[in-house]
Amino acid sequence: MEENGPMGRIEVSTRAISAVAGRAVTECYGVVGLSSRRLRDGLQQVLKHDQYSKGVEVKLQESEIVIDLYVILEYGTRVSEVARNIANNVRFAVERALDLHRVRVNVNVQGLRVSSQD
Repeated sequence: MEENGPMGRIEVSTRAISAVAGRAVTECYGVVGLSSRRLRDGLQQVLKHDQYSKGVEVKLQESEIVIDLYVILEYGTRVSEVARNIANNVRFAVERALDLHRVRVNVNVQGLRVSSQD
């Protein structure tokens, strides 16, 4: 994303945007973690913190940012409600960070996991 102003130019990389989005996802109730965009042998692995960008895809389309998220949710939660909460939380975090109000968020649920009771 690039913005020109009277004082100069500001550029924000898609990687920086994906970091903001990845953090916002993990703060949501019902999220086990982010997952890779590609299924490998039909299995999904939860990505580690430093790999979140693999579970977030950012595209710049005209004056809009489109964010595709690939998530694994907690089994037993209402998938539609958790996905809606994720989309709203990510949209708010990115809009606040960039002061931009043209953000579209797509949530792709890659799998469901039962959490371990320790």
